[in-house]
Parts: sequence; structure tokens; C-alpha cells
Amino acid sequence: MTATCCSYDHDSLGKNAAIAALAALAQGSRMDIFRLLVCHGPMGLPAGEIADRLGVQPATLSFHLTQLSHAGLVTSRRQGRSIIYSAAIETMTEVVSFLLRNCCTGNPDPNDAAPADGPAWPLTQTLGNDRTVNGKRP
Repeated sequence: MTATCCSYDHDSLGKNAAIAALAALAQGSRMDIFRLLVCHGPMGLPAGEIADRLGVQPATLSFHLTQLSHAGLVTSRRQGRSIIYSAAIETMTEVVSFLLRNCCTGNPDPNDAAPADGPAWPLTQTLGNDRTVNGKRP
């Protein structure tokens, strides 16, 4: 099946990688792990701390981290005797970019180019660090 509502570029991520990332997150424990790791940024967390915070058995956590890693959503590094896991924010940014690539262009035909004047409505809303949209709480 192909997109029928608008044209889009196959960006660096690609359709199959986006599907793999979304499929990996389509499970509750993996979503929780990813969101926890997002909160800790590039510093990440050791596997034992992830397990403790989420109440997940180590073997189960290992399985979920492997799935997230294969989807490109989690990176790991050795620090002493621990393995530190971090969310791959750049991959998630690419997934979102892939999904929204030609948002609101108003093109019903995927073979038409995007309108010269841009999207059908302005995409000016931004989510700030304080969880506001354009400075206001939603």
C-alpha cells in the first residue's frame, strides 16, 4: 500500500526503519523503558536501575532492551562493570520527521509537488521545555 494523500520524500530513516521503531514501541514495557530513558537523556541508566524503577525482571528487561536496540531506539555503552542504556533521540526525531514530512500540504495526489506557499495552515506551534504550546498551556 502506498500513500495516497500527499507526496513525500523517503528521508534517511526510510519506511521500513520507521515501521520497526513504531512496532518496538507498540508494547507497554518497551514504551515505559524508552520514556524513562528519554528522561535521562544522553547520560542514560544502567540496566539494573531501569529494572528497579520499572519493576521488570532482568531477563525480561534484557529482551525488551534488545528489541529497542534492534529498532535503533536505544544505544548502550559499557561503563566499568555496568552497561548504560540511552534513548536514541535522533532516531525518534527521524521517525516523527518521516511521519510528518509533508504535513498539511493539501495535496490529494502523491505525484503533485507541494504547494509553493507551503502547508495549508501554518505549522507554528512549538512545544516548549515547560510543556507549553507557544507559551500557553494546552
